Amino acid sequence: MPPSKAFQSLRAAAPTVSIGVVIANLLSLGTEIAMLERTGAKLAHFDVMDGCFCPMMTVGPPFIKAVKTSLLKDVHLMIVDPLEKVAEYVAVGADIVTIHPEACSQPHRVLQKLGQLTNDPERRVVRGIALNPSTPLEILDPLLDELEMVSVLAVNPGWGGQKYLPATNARIERVKHMIADSGKDIILCVDGGITKDNVAAVAATGADLIVAGSAVFDGKTPEANARFMLEAVRTARVARASSP
Repeated sequence: MPPSKAFQSLRAAAPTVSIGVVIANLLSLGTEIAMLERTGAKLAHFDVMDGCFCPMMTVGPPFIKAVKTSLLKDVHLMIVDPLEKVAEYVAVGADIVTIHPEACSQPHRVLQKLGQLTNDPERRVVRGIALNPSTPLEILDPLLDELEMVSVLAVNPGWGGQKYLPATNARIERVKHMIADSGKDIILCVDGGITKDNVAAVAATGADLIVAGSAVFDGKTPEANARFMLEAVRTARVARASSP
């Protein structure tokens, strides 16, 4: 089956930044989203937390549906037992749906369901797996045939502003090898602890997608911050392309 339109768009943009919008000024969300579109950003990242898998509660399908944008909607589900819930997120416009194997008893079944939610190849979602810092990477082995993205978390999920865990780089390298050995075209994402100071270094690891939230929406200069992050990753892309 050919790649979906969302996957093709994501692959063409890589490496790039998925910008977390849940910590934006929600009273002016339309303005904030329009600002991201002006910067050339390609993705809006939605952290969905249920207060069970994560200590915080954030947003759900109505919020995601209400966001009108040309950006890809990148939905990260940090929720318990997502099997019966993923259909609603696809229905409200999610282009990427990422689940946690730590939060469900049958992650393979959830990924299969995500792949069956639409018969339109142009509308198929990008299916992702996110791994907490303490989750063994071997959990990916039986899942690689049913996903298009792996997200390596550099912090423990639950709140923004945490520091990037140094052990993440070694995990990124191992996941890169696992993807290469699978022979599949799979997006590698890094999520958590991304700042203006480390975004270039994280991009240099070979990540295709980097999630940043508080580094952009700092309450001061979000547009300048978004442009900085996107340019840092674009520069890393050029450097990677020119390296022997």
